[in-house]
Amino acid sequence: MVLTPQELERYSRQIMLPGFGEEGQTALKNSTALVTGVGGLGGTVALYLAVAGIGKLILVRGGEVRLDDMNRQILMTDDWVGKPRVHKAKETLAKINPHIEIEAIPEYVTSQNVDSLVKQADIAIDCAFNFEERDLLNDACVRWNKPMVETAMNGMEAYLTTIIPGKTPCLSCIFPEKPQWDRWGFGVLGAVSGTLACLAALEAIKLITGLDKPLLGQLLTMDLSRLEFAKRRPYHDPDCPVCGSRTKQGIAEAIAFLEITKEEDLASMRY
Repeated sequence: MVLTPQELERYSRQIMLPGFGEEGQTALKNSTALVTGVGGLGGTVALYLAVAGIGKLILVRGGEVRLDDMNRQILMTDDWVGKPRVHKAKETLAKINPHIEIEAIPEYVTSQNVDSLVKQADIAIDCAFNFEERDLLNDACVRWNKPMVETAMNGMEAYLTTIIPGKTPCLSCIFPEKPQWDRWGFGVLGAVSGTLACLAALEAIKLITGLDKPLLGQLLTMDLSRLEFAKRRPYHDPDCPVCGSRTKQGIAEAIAFLEITKEEDLASMRY
C-alpha cells in the first residue's frame, strides 16, 4: 500500500530522518504489530506505534481496567474503570490516528490462541504481566520465525531486548529459570513504564524500517532510580529447548554460506 497525501503530511517530520524516508514509512504502513498486555507498558507501546503510522495493531489483554491501573494507563479514562481495557485502548488510539487498523482482543495469551495471534503479525511486542504468557509468546514467535521485542519492569528496574529466532538468545535462553513475579507485588510508577515502553516502541520501529541498529543479542538493563543503563550479552544456548534447533540450523546455514563464498573467492583468483 502506498502513502496517501494526508499520510505524507502526518508523518513528514519522521520521514525527514536520515535512513527513514518514505520507504521506512511505507514499511510501517504495511506491517502488523501484536501487542500483548495492554497496560502501562503495552498501552504506551501501542500509542507510539499508532502515532508512527503502523498499518495494523492487534491488542491482546484480558480483564477490566482497575482504579489502581490509572496511574500509568495513558489510554484509559476514569469512566472506563471496570470495563474491558482493550476496547477503550482501541477507541482512544482510533481517535488519535484514524489512518491505522486496530483489532482489540479481550483475552489473555493462551496455548489455544497464541499461534493464531502470532501468525497474523509481522512483529510481536511482549508486555504481558507474567512469565506464563511471555513463554507462550516466545515459543510461538520462534515456531513461526517472527521477531519479538521483549520488555518488562519491576519497581524502578526494567529490561529490554530484541529476539530474532535462530539469531539471538530467546526468552528461554535468557531466563531458563523463571523468577517469581507477582504482578501486584511491586510498586509501579507510570513514568518508569512509559520510559521503557517508548524504548520498546522504538525497537519495533527500527526492526520494521531498518533504521539504525536494534538490540540484537543484547539485554538492556535499566535502574531508573539512578538512571543507570547497561548492555549485557546473555548466553545463546545452542541446546535451548525452544530455539536450539533453529539456532543450529542458522549456524549451519552461515557456515555453508561462508564456505561457498570462500570457494567463489578462490575460483576468482588468478595465479
